[in-house]
Amino acid sequence: MIRSARFDFLATPLAGLTVIQRRIIKDERGSFERCFCAQEWQQAGLEKPIVQINRSVTRRIGAVRGMHFQYPPYAEIKIVSCLRGEIFDVAVDIRSHSPTFLKWHSEVLSSENNRALLIPEGFAHGFQTLMDDCELLYLHTAPYTPDAEGALNAQDPLLGITWPRAISEMSERDRSFPFIEQGFTGVQL
Repeated sequence: MIRSARFDFLATPLAGLTVIQRRIIKDERGSFERCFCAQEWQQAGLEKPIVQINRSVTRRIGAVRGMHFQYPPYAEIKIVSCLRGEIFDVAVDIRSHSPTFLKWHSEVLSSENNRALLIPEGFAHGFQTLMDDCELLYLHTAPYTPDAEGALNAQDPLLGITWPRAISEMSERDRSFPFIEQGFTGVQL
């Protein structure tokens, strides 16, 4: 674990994938928390500037979004926070020579636990809502580039992601991504 003034950075079993625990200051008026600090986050591996911030709202419990990534040279570091509700957040290592290639790790992110997930380049990302009306904030180190987009199928048996709920809905686009084929080598960074 790495500690900074306002954050704890917790390693996961997948190298570079980091849980960010925000520390909250509370008093009789309410609370305050720092959501981002480039200087402090460099300690956790954020070596590029944030260039895009996105927000998503997912209405129904059990919905799955993902597993998305961008191919180099448009690969991105992504930081995901849940502002409202609770999600089962998943990152899959797709770095070609990684000892944890095609392994996944999950974290529950919620408006209550004040956690974020720093997802390095070379990972696919997706999530399942554990409550209705979940709102997420994403910070990206590269702009969305449609021609560089890649994805894994969230239901691929080779990945074996154990979604905590029955999948209530997925976009047709996410559902149509093919399963991993023999010879898939991931991404070269």
